[in-house]
Amino acid sequence: MKQFLFVATAVLLTACSGMQLGKGKQRVLLKDYAEGRVVDIAITDRLTGAQEMLFVSMPKRSAFLEGYIQGQVTDYEDNPVEGVVVRAIAEGEQKVVDANKSQLQSSAFDAGVTDTQGVYRLRFSLPILNRMVDVRGKFLYNPGWEQEKVNLGKAYEPQIKESPFRLLFDEREGMIVFAEGIRKLIVKSVSSGAGPKQPLPKGGKQPAGTGPAEGEKAAPAKGGEEDLFKSFGL
Repeated sequence: MKQFLFVATAVLLTACSGMQLGKGKQRVLLKDYAEGRVVDIAITDRLTGAQEMLFVSMPKRSAFLEGYIQGQVTDYEDNPVEGVVVRAIAEGEQKVVDANKSQLQSSAFDAGVTDTQGVYRLRFSLPILNRMVDVRGKFLYNPGWEQEKVNLGKAYEPQIKESPFRLLFDEREGMIVFAEGIRKLIVKSVSSGAGPKQPLPKGGKQPAGTGPAEGEKAAPAKGGEEDLFKSFGL
């Protein structure tokens, strides 16, 4: 019986190590629909507990999808802004965050801070269940800007405070999809100053069509007097 347990344990260990090596060597992505937002994708095995098998406690390992979500923050003039914090909160963790708003931490996502080019990278580690990852959540853009304004006297207030997102990964197809909610397009009013000027034609006469409209009475000439008694027939 002991010999059987030893052989079974050896076989299980060999299989686990083979799975780990196989996941490390295989190509993770075959279809990338994240459009450059999700980068440096990898599948890793992590120790997540223990399980009892044939009276032997075996380490339990689970597959995780790891990588980075990246983006850029600029001002209204399209200049990159450094030092802006961006956080991602998974849908199941929002209740914890709402209960304690002072601690905006997520077990699945690390916070990112923009560099000198305004680029941020949020590292994530998501469990793969049934060879799938399907996570919904929201981004929080510089969530502590109000406190920074009070403490430092100035801060970067984001135009969009938060936005929803969805991250989908199918291990069977080697496909990853990243989608965000409605994005606002920022525009500003521009003007050249004075309106276009039309030069008068030769002779100084007013161009046709610029006089009073048909049926509209012309204004009295400067210095002239209007007959106030005309309507009375006098």
